[in-house]
Amino acid sequence: MESRSVWLDIPLGDYEGHMALPSVGQAAMLADQLALLIARTSPRSIAIAGCAGGNGLERVGPPVERVVAIDINPAYLDAVRARHAHRVRGLELHCGDVQSPVLSFEPVDLIFAGLIFEYVDPMPALATFRRNARPAAVLVALLQLPTGGHEAISPSPFRTLGKLAGEMRLVDPAELERAATAAGFISEDSRVIGLASGKRFHLRIFVARR
Repeated sequence: MESRSVWLDIPLGDYEGHMALPSVGQAAMLADQLALLIARTSPRSIAIAGCAGGNGLERVGPPVERVVAIDINPAYLDAVRARHAHRVRGLELHCGDVQSPVLSFEPVDLIFAGLIFEYVDPMPALATFRRNARPAAVLVALLQLPTGGHEAISPSPFRTLGKLAGEMRLVDPAELERAATAAGFISEDSRVIGLASGKRFHLRIFVARR
């Protein structure tokens, strides 16, 4: 029997409030990176894995003609629909686990997986991303790096976020690269992003083999 995802028990308001805290600053960072990657790759279609309430979608415009928003929590997707269906071209909502072998949609040019590998098994998630990627599509993985003096989950007045502590596992970028290579991706570029909080993140860009 499959275990219930802890993400079903995190209210969207708590998650968004936590991520937007000045001491966390990760909501703005994720939105900025998505916008930069769209500008860099000019995709016509994108998928956002673990989209939550749609952070960053307000930055999506031409040349993007189709957006696939994926999340395991249906309430999060309801918020995406209410906030963005009127302005985001070709918005598709898919409620499901990225580790599932049955999660599928018309392949896209860019997949953005920001801070999701910490909560999934990389191999089945990467298999899902490869299955739903066009030839030469770009997969962007954003990983949190261990940072001395910082807890993996930043202290927060939003106490429900504490439920994530037992579920979160920081992923070694080298481990992810090996898994991505096995899944049919080629590593193209990487960089480290530092926030004012002191936390550091690893952004890795992969390209799907033709």
